[in-house]
Amino acid sequence: MRQRADHYVLLELADVSRDSGLREKAEELLGEGMAGGLVLDAVLAGSSGERAALWKLREEQAEAHQRECAGASVLNDVAVPVSKVPQFITLVRAACEQRFPGVRAIPFGHIGDGNIHLALLPPMGADPAAFLRQGEDMMNTVNEVVRSFDGSFSAEHGIGRLKSYLMDSWRGGAELEAMRHIKAALDPHGIMNPGKLLPSRR
Repeated sequence: MRQRADHYVLLELADVSRDSGLREKAEELLGEGMAGGLVLDAVLAGSSGERAALWKLREEQAEAHQRECAGASVLNDVAVPVSKVPQFITLVRAACEQRFPGVRAIPFGHIGDGNIHLALLPPMGADPAAFLRQGEDMMNTVNEVVRSFDGSFSAEHGIGRLKSYLMDSWRGGAELEAMRHIKAALDPHGIMNPGKLLPSRR
């Protein structure tokens, strides 16, 4: 039986040369990690099918969360400096769990570039609608921690409609006005992605 771990890493290595010894180097690296207590267990893909199966575990994370909680998940797409990722994950999970007892905070994503997808799932048996009504408060809780790390409240997936209300506090003033002027120059009739990215004027 394989051990459960606090963190899992999916790592793909590639080389242009067939005789680069890449697999041997990976085995050596993992062996050193295990000897030093940094790695508990590892699986190396031995075929393209096994590679695809490993990637499927990562690619279906969001869908699995949605299925588990009937769509009642609050997804965050944030970024912090790469060197701060471990500390950020610890603090943001603690902040969410303290403010929303029973919430399941599940971080995943491209930790190598500082981009973290943080899925907040309801406690087991919780009312999905009641949980989603707290969605904005949950995102604000996450973003308070993000701001303390001088990070970004939106990384890979952009602003859209969901996060436009945050633009004033994160990118307000001259920066936001410049965005509005560029938008007006390129799209004077407002037909390109209407209602997205830029918040309405109050």
